[in-house]
Amino acid sequence: MSIKVLFAEDDRNIGGLTAQYLESEGFEVRLCASGGTVLAEFEKFKPDICLLDVMLPIKDGFTIGKEIRQLNSAMPIVFITAKSQLKDVLEGFDAGANDYIKKPFSLEELKARLKSLMAFAPNNESQDELNEFEIGKYFFNYRLQSLKIGEHEDQLSPKESDLLKELCLNIHGRMDKSEALKKIWGDDTFYNGRSMDVYITKIRKYLLHDPAIEIVNLRGIGYKLMIRD
Repeated sequence: MSIKVLFAEDDRNIGGLTAQYLESEGFEVRLCASGGTVLAEFEKFKPDICLLDVMLPIKDGFTIGKEIRQLNSAMPIVFITAKSQLKDVLEGFDAGANDYIKKPFSLEELKARLKSLMAFAPNNESQDELNEFEIGKYFFNYRLQSLKIGEHEDQLSPKESDLLKELCLNIHGRMDKSEALKKIWGDDTFYNGRSMDVYITKIRKYLLHDPAIEIVNLRGIGYKLMIRD
């Protein structure tokens, strides 16, 4: 069965060429040229993944991403944009992005990222079934992207959930930074490494209510999630 891609892009040349390429590679693509039509198409088309340009007429991609995330917390979302500053990338992840690709981009790279993201999606049958974790006094549900302690619950972003799951799968061991970057971000560039460091800081703040939990920085190697007795 082909992967269904909901693609929002107002540039006709980029939209048409990208859609044509993806269809030639076996994807099923629904193209939207305006941000005002994306949610209606999302409901009708029922995509497997959403590919959203950030600068769209009527409604921008970040706003659409947040709205899609409210409708389906597990839907993989990729933003496409010409913006390249770290704050813009982080804004995209806060809006619900699973990945972020900057213009101009290689069509082959885009295809690889989409397939990699689908393989790692929480609703994919081939995904590791281990999706619930006890972290000290916390309970983490990867599928629901929720982190609970007592009556308090935090709703995590997709990137926060992916990263926390990797830490949990390697608890008391080493989470190799390069491998985690390739798995979650698609590559292990210095730029993505800085982004990961920011998300590690966010996760540490979520876990502050249990002083027995510590995320240790293994300089030049990665991170280790530890729970002291």
